[in-house]
Amino acid sequence: MARSLAGWGSGLLGVLIFSGSLPATRVAVASLPPLFLTSARATIAAVLAAALLRILKQRRPQRSDLPGLAIVALGVVVGFPLLTALALQTVTASHSIVFIGLLPLTTAIFGVVRAGERPRPAFWLFSGLGALLGSGFAVVQGGRGSWQGDALMVAAVLVCGLGYAEGARLSRRLGGWQVISWALVLSLPAMAGLAILTRPPSFASTGVPAWAGLAYVSVFSMLVGFVFWYRGLARGGIAGVGQLQLLQPFCGLALAGWLLGEAVPPLMVAVTLGVVACVAGARRFA
Repeated sequence: MARSLAGWGSGLLGVLIFSGSLPATRVAVASLPPLFLTSARATIAAVLAAALLRILKQRRPQRSDLPGLAIVALGVVVGFPLLTALALQTVTASHSIVFIGLLPLTTAIFGVVRAGERPRPAFWLFSGLGALLGSGFAVVQGGRGSWQGDALMVAAVLVCGLGYAEGARLSRRLGGWQVISWALVLSLPAMAGLAILTRPPSFASTGVPAWAGLAYVSVFSMLVGFVFWYRGLARGGIAGVGQLQLLQPFCGLALAGWLLGEAVPPLMVAVTLGVVACVAGARRFA
């Protein structure tokens, strides 16, 4: 029980950190190209991760771990950041959060496929209801969208759910921060090369907000958040703790309203309470 509660607490902290990702990305892509932003954030995080691995003298992963680490890298280091950065050129941060509400469900599904978890039937009821509440609210509250941006966000949610589940599976043996660190190091050569190739000819028009957005997604979204998130998934269960992501849209909407001036209606409070109830129900039956 104590291990499970610690997992849920760690997962919640990860979700709070991740909630700033889309608003920060939205600010950054206003001045920085999406490909450069994706590769630069991964490169910065990978350098920090490599330093941590060396300082703390962590053993290298086994050869059998490499396919799983490659899935994590493709899903959460490259896929999700790139696809969301491309999507946020044509949709608002608040509109993109429509799709983040589907992440808990996709994570749970991949947890069944990749990690062999078997939640009880009632879990899927609460998970589906929570996804409908979160996504339905985001649809009603509006936000500028396009079919290209929506398609990119759907793809982002799928690869992210796979990366979360695979990383959590590996975390049970390697440790949470070690998994994301090795995945970042694995992707470093490609991401560093891409950052050089896609570097803008000039940064003269890049303001402080864009640099702050890049710093946030590099340090917190790409590294620190995963330390808590993978630990939470590994200790509390992928399907169960993954439902905490249902709270991420509301945290993200609040940040989008505060930082970007995007509309956040009062109805959000009532729907948030409903989502919290769904998370509690999913936790009980996970």
